[in-house]
Amino acid sequence: MEGIAMHSPHLTPFATQRYLNLESFKRDGTPVQTPVWFAEDHGVLYVYTLANAGKVKRIRRNPRIRLAPCTMRGKVIGPWVEAEAIIVDATTAAHGHALLRHKYGWMKRMGDLFSRMMHRERVVIAIRGLA
Repeated sequence: MEGIAMHSPHLTPFATQRYLNLESFKRDGTPVQTPVWFAEDHGVLYVYTLANAGKVKRIRRNPRIRLAPCTMRGKVIGPWVEAEAIIVDATTAAHGHALLRHKYGWMKRMGDLFSRMMHRERVVIAIRGLA
């Protein structure tokens, strides 16, 4: 994805980044930040995580999130962007995983292998920037 323009102007800060900080919200409104890998396709960002992760539960309850470019450790290095997230179906998840494998290469493939060996269910989250 590096060197490729994002299809959505709201996602431009992420064009050359490898990590984003996904901020979802607890029931009481408290923000929870998580650095994650992502891949973009036609203005949609794709993220994967364990199906039982807290962010999945929070997004199912409230799809409004915020995103910012960040370091591997989650240190924010760019502007926050308002966005909406959804947990996608299996076909779209397969597309998201393929994009992530293309971007992250052997690291993503090793994670996939480990998840299969440990029987960990994963989900893909599709994210669209809000105007």
